[in-house]
This record gives sequence, C-alpha cells and structure tokens, in this order.
Amino acid sequence: QVQLVQSGGGSVQAGGSLRLSCVSSGYTSSNYCLGWFRQAPGKEREGVITIDRGGETIYAESVKGRFTISEDNAKNILYLQMNSLKSEDTAMYYCAAAPRRVHCGIGACAFGCDATDYNSWGQGTQVTVSS
Repeated sequence: QVQLVQSGGGSVQAGGSLRLSCVSSGYTSSNYCLGWFRQAPGKEREGVITIDRGGETIYAESVKGRFTISEDNAKNILYLQMNSLKSEDTAMYYCAAAPRRVHCGIGACAFGCDATDYNSWGQGTQVTVSS
C-alpha cells in the first residue's frame, strides 16, 4: 500500500519561495509515477508537475520556469520547490502516486501514467500567497 505524508506549505508574499515535501513508503518508486497536484477554491484539481503516459515529466504551463520537482531516493522524499510565487498559486497542494503501466499510442508504447492512474494521495498542504 502506498502511503504519502506531506509537510511544508504555509503563507508567503508574492515573489517568495516555498518547498513542499512528501515522504513515500509502501512501494517501489521505480514502478510508480510521483507528482504534484493542486486545487484552488472553486476550481478542479489540476496537475502541477506530473508524469505522463510516455513517462515524461510534464509541467503545467503556469508554473514552468518557477516550480521544480526533485526526489531524495535514499530517504524516499519527493519535493516541490516553488519560486517566484504568485497569488494565483494559492491552493491546496497534494503529492500523489500512480502505478506505472504500459500506454500505447500510434506505433509506440511507453511505461508511464495518465491522470486516472493517480490513486494514492497525500493529505494536502495549504499554500497561500499574498501581495
């Protein structure tokens, strides 16, 4: 069973930075996609940085150049580094895991994840950005 426990988050002024952490256990990371999602008030949950069907890291257009993902494999910790934060980044942030599986397109197959594959979630941490 995949277990994800988050920490970090908080309040920061626009232009500041925050780092979120997600400790994972109960699975072999090489067999899973790990990523970050967020949900703002009145909006649906969206992928922030996720692994796609082809196994590639995908950044939401709104966070490109500002957010990065990293992992400490030895400690099983997934990080989301958020720089140059904007008020639009205010949301509840979630780490998530999905079992990798084969996805086939036209003439090619890859080992990755799509949105429906993510089925293990952290408890969420609030990020509030003020101006």
